[in-house]
Amino acid sequence: MANNQSVRRHLDAFTRGRIIGKLEEGRSVTSVAAEFEIAHSIVSRLWRQFQTTGTAIRGFSSGPPRGTPPADDRYIVLQSRRNRWQTAGEIARHTTQATGRPISRFTVTRRLHGGGLFARRPVRCVPLTHAHRRRRSLRCRKHRNWRDNEWGRVLFTDESRFSLSSDSHRILIWSRKPQSSLEHH
Repeated sequence: MANNQSVRRHLDAFTRGRIIGKLEEGRSVTSVAAEFEIAHSIVSRLWRQFQTTGTAIRGFSSGPPRGTPPADDRYIVLQSRRNRWQTAGEIARHTTQATGRPISRFTVTRRLHGGGLFARRPVRCVPLTHAHRRRRSLRCRKHRNWRDNEWGRVLFTDESRFSLSSDSHRILIWSRKPQSSLEHH
């Protein structure tokens, strides 16, 4: 049997009928699967469906139709890129007001995921390790008696915020997934 399991293809109605006909003749599921070069599980599932429902017609998707047209999907992604601090609920409200069609925050989240945007907690500051704190303390003690003219010759290049403890903020922003596998989530 050819390895077609990685390729997803749907069987047309005629092929489905031929498969059912061969199974009704008394042929085994394995031999029919080999003849049509499809997975054993597909033939088995088709046979089970035929025995249960009496038909081998492929069912269509049940449930409500897609909630947003492609234009709304683009609007949702654009809204989140304009203001990354908006929550999914706020984007849902803005989209509903703009389009006149109600939309849930869950749909907004799915559309943002489809656009490559995921909720992330922003890094507010770099927590300092014990070694960082010790070195900074030593530096402060060493230079505590410096005058303004001595400090005037120092160039501060690191303007990052820092904290002696880790952040506990729970504000999320919409951002792309990190590209590198080395970056942590």
